[in-house]
Amino acid sequence: MKRTIPLVALLALATACSGGAATAPTAQGDQPAATAAAGFQEQHKGGTLKLLAKAGDGTLDPHINYSNGNWQIFQAMYDGLLAFKKVGGQASYELTADLAEAMPVAAEGGKSYTFTLRKGVKFANGDEVTVDDVKASFERIYKASGPTSGTFYAGIEGAAACVKKPQDCSLDKGVVVDKATGKVTINLVEPDSEFLLKLALPHAVVLPKATPAKDQSTKPIPGTGPYVAQSYDPNKELKLVRNPHFTEWSREAQPQGYPDEILYSYGLTAEAAVTAVQNGQGDWIFDPLPADRLTEIGGKYASQAHVNPLSAFWYLPLNTNIAPFDKLEARQALQWAVDRNALVKIFGGANVAQPACTLLPESIPGHADFCDYPQADLAKAKQLVQQSGTAGQEVAVTVSDDEISKQVGEYVRSVLEQIGYQAKLKVISTNIHFNYIQNTKNDVQVSVTQWYADYPAASDFLHVLLSCASFREGSDSSINIAGFCDKDIDARMTEAMTLDLTDKNAANAKWGEIDRELMRQSPIVPLFNPKQVDFVSSRVGNYQFHKQFFMLVSQLWVK
Repeated sequence: MKRTIPLVALLALATACSGGAATAPTAQGDQPAATAAAGFQEQHKGGTLKLLAKAGDGTLDPHINYSNGNWQIFQAMYDGLLAFKKVGGQASYELTADLAEAMPVAAEGGKSYTFTLRKGVKFANGDEVTVDDVKASFERIYKASGPTSGTFYAGIEGAAACVKKPQDCSLDKGVVVDKATGKVTINLVEPDSEFLLKLALPHAVVLPKATPAKDQSTKPIPGTGPYVAQSYDPNKELKLVRNPHFTEWSREAQPQGYPDEILYSYGLTAEAAVTAVQNGQGDWIFDPLPADRLTEIGGKYASQAHVNPLSAFWYLPLNTNIAPFDKLEARQALQWAVDRNALVKIFGGANVAQPACTLLPESIPGHADFCDYPQADLAKAKQLVQQSGTAGQEVAVTVSDDEISKQVGEYVRSVLEQIGYQAKLKVISTNIHFNYIQNTKNDVQVSVTQWYADYPAASDFLHVLLSCASFREGSDSSINIAGFCDKDIDARMTEAMTLDLTDKNAANAKWGEIDRELMRQSPIVPLFNPKQVDFVSSRVGNYQFHKQFFMLVSQLWVK
């Protein structure tokens, strides 16, 4: 069950750091799913919802973008055959039919799924959604070199050839459509126990068949949701307006939105954004709240704060293909050098984050309780650096320009100096950071980034982030940022995913063993598991927290 952390608990560390005393009422929790099920409340329709962030969250192309910020926004813009229910609480992990009329029934032992497309659903450009759009959208995942084309959707028949030659992709056998009946049949090479979950993600949304097969970047693509992007400048703002062709077909899958406009403004620091929300000049902040503002928020503004646990972690991907982290000892040295408790303090304290000993968060099936790097040991780290033969080498830590990332990066830089490297901090704009650190052409040695679960499965962390299939040289969509490829571990992950079809407990045990081996090889240094703190303006109502995609933006009231 979802639990909400009382905000007063967040103040313990903030009070200790500030030297002051503070008490606060309990923060509001996410509202139950029954709120959404009550039906649309016409009296709250209208107004402009004002969201704030330091910068845009990358491309607006849903088949390409892999950031939690835009994935959250995409929930109000796009639809796939299936969706996670757009409600708060535990029910948000449940699937429902979206552009499909009903949930499919598996055939051929889980290797085939047939859907019937809903009639009458239109894109924001006025065109009705057809089965041809569905097929073209799946082919576009490969043609546009989507970041999960070689992982999430690699099991579709014909996908292997599409991954090798994206421009020539054809899924004639993998996605079979019938215009007369409106049926779409997806055929898999092997059963995949997680496939339906993957169909509910933004990378599988249906777009107009004429959408160019390349990243559309800042150019909005027509979708089927209640909102459409009128304009997008990642350095200025994203403006969403109502889709004039939207009619609610399923409140669970895609509810009508409340605000007339959603204006996402970029440029304010987190400090300035907090002040703007307090003054009613903004309604919500995307970026992590500054630790020195928690006491203030927890006192006077406690009723406007919502705290929820996340299946996520902050981590350091270490480039295993270039010096110094092409040496195992150098990677393990950084594992030993990092003081995860110190990083938790930088983030805001023990009640907004906890140290991460493993790659799999506690909430993910397959998590195993072990901690092979229990506390910082600089002496051991220095010894490993010497053994690696990399002492004295130059190392750049690449971070985005938000305050928390810069502080974490500066800490990592200082640790690298202490264990024998010549380290520097490289700060780049948030709106390009995530793509930049993925591209091997940029020779990023180590970076600070985060990963939030796409859905609750071990494969979504270990296989997506560290499989050979997730590594693409020279691509902005190479989610295996470490460039790690171990054929034996790949085989073990495939075995675990296959076993999940018949014995989930045994599969989970295997994932725990794989996690431990990956911690030994150290292509990634996990830092801490965060919690989500949403601070909203006093006029905002109907707050609901979705386990997959966080606060349901379209369901907020501003009148």
